[in-house]
Amino acid sequence: MNTEVLKYNKESIERAAGIIRNGGLVGMPTETVYGLAANALDEAAVASIFAAKGRPQDNPLIVHISGIEQLAPLVREIPEVASRLADRFWGGPLTMIFPKSDVVPDITSGGLDTVAVRMPASEAARSLIDACGLPIAAPSANLSGSPSPTTAQHVYDDMHGRIPLIIDGGECSCGVESTVICFRENKIHILRPGGITAEMLSEFAEVEIDKAVSAKPAADERVLSPGMKYKHYSPKADVFIVDEHGDAFKRYCLTHAKGRTIALGIGTENDGIFIDYGACAEIQAQRLFSLLRYADDSGAELVFVEMPSQDGVGLAVYNRLLRAAGFRIVKE
Repeated sequence: MNTEVLKYNKESIERAAGIIRNGGLVGMPTETVYGLAANALDEAAVASIFAAKGRPQDNPLIVHISGIEQLAPLVREIPEVASRLADRFWGGPLTMIFPKSDVVPDITSGGLDTVAVRMPASEAARSLIDACGLPIAAPSANLSGSPSPTTAQHVYDDMHGRIPLIIDGGECSCGVESTVICFRENKIHILRPGGITAEMLSEFAEVEIDKAVSAKPAADERVLSPGMKYKHYSPKADVFIVDEHGDAFKRYCLTHAKGRTIALGIGTENDGIFIDYGACAEIQAQRLFSLLRYADDSGAELVFVEMPSQDGVGLAVYNRLLRAAGFRIVKE
């Protein structure tokens, strides 16, 4: 299969919509990461997402809509707090989990009785959903387990020959996947952190953070959100989070470097093995996946990453790094 990459415009959106309406897959830009888009209500199309990514079928997908009126047919009930969150944060990087209606196939929800839904802020993503006239399932457009794609080139690197078309909407502004929440006993429960932080959500209700955000779920545990269970976001190199900062971080990396080593530091000078991945969490989120892909492109065998903050968007960066590192944290 030949894979085309077309700039986002009216013509490329119409072409992509035709492919999706006919059961095909398209690489779709969003503000978080690029998605692998298909008709969320077509079992065969959704199955082809899992096949193209090599993704386990018990890993649920997120359904994307372009208008709030598209939510009600997909779900059995909408909590009042969810409506208020949608008014504030949609379109944007927030995914909410609801009891699903019968129109959503089990394969889309990973066999669960719930469905994860979000409305992206990305103009390109919403234009594609509008042009299709149907909800779109769109997990990250990468091979399962590898770093998520934040540019069209990243999608091409993983998906060329597997899908017919990628829409190039430029670099993603958020750089990490959406925050995923569900509702339990009048509380907002964060299953996966992202650009909409616990601090933002706490204005609407009490917030609790799932233990799986910072710990590895059991192998037989059923999970409600993508990104919770399996090793994710990881380059071919061995990744370690280093729980040190400043000079101590540099000493650890220089002492333990072997072969081709890259060290991602917080606000460090780009020098030798050291690369700055951002002085604040928002920049770290934008750069992280690109730098993990750079590690592969440069033939790195070992990647050290300075421990990020666990506040605000920093929790999302920490969550992704834990999965990329296989939960390996080291100290000097």
